[in-house]
Amino acid sequence: MKERRPGPTGRVHVAEYDAGPAPSRHEDRVLTEEPLEIRLGWPGAPARRVWTTLRTPGNDFELAAGWVHHEGLGSASGVAYCTDRDLTPEQEFNVVTVTLLAAPPRLPTQLDALSAGSSACGVCGTDSVSEVLARRPAAAWDGALPSPAVVRSLPGLMRPHQELFARTGSAHAAGLFTADGELLVCREDVGRHNAVDKAVGSRLLHGDPPSAAALVVSGRAGFELAQKAVASGVGALVAVGAPTGLSARLASEAGLALFGWTSDGRTVRYA
Repeated sequence: MKERRPGPTGRVHVAEYDAGPAPSRHEDRVLTEEPLEIRLGWPGAPARRVWTTLRTPGNDFELAAGWVHHEGLGSASGVAYCTDRDLTPEQEFNVVTVTLLAAPPRLPTQLDALSAGSSACGVCGTDSVSEVLARRPAAAWDGALPSPAVVRSLPGLMRPHQELFARTGSAHAAGLFTADGELLVCREDVGRHNAVDKAVGSRLLHGDPPSAAALVVSGRAGFELAQKAVASGVGALVAVGAPTGLSARLASEAGLALFGWTSDGRTVRYA
């Protein structure tokens, strides 16, 4: 029988302990975490594996398109699940092939190492601020930025769209907003960098520009998220948590507005 495509959440049996003498036994909803292998092909070249990440199933094509864009590998002419005969039923929906219009200007480091990424790794092959700056868009964001009052409101505006987090408590979210606080797209994933790839990939696959006034993330603003914000040409990166020193340095040098510790009553601008 053909395997069912994994969903974004699943059920497990748990024992919940509180102040009582015996545990309460019931079902709980947990976030799905499955590997996704991204393969890259272009005219005259067979598809090959370039990256593997642990992700929450759903919006896989968006994730792949966003990752290719953020890595500066070129424009995609198509994205599809791989149909190799040697794939097992369990692997069928865990391998995506991105076909580029032309050969990429460079190849990711993982192409040679064939190592697997993780939900904590989002900057494969990028090891310096200068390399990120060399791959940024030709023009920085020149539109309006959200005011501090709008910035403080953005996590709250994104929260009603964090359905997986509401159900499981373990999903990161990323959203693209206009300067006035209008939500353009929100995506969730077990990996914070995957959520950003999905949000930007959604825009790309719909023919919309990847840039926006603000990219809002539900956790900290690490270097890999700042790198993706710079690569997509967004105006501001807004985080619920704090940034790192390297992300603040990149934001400052790239002209990216960087906000951390953002809530209804507070935000701190670092760049």
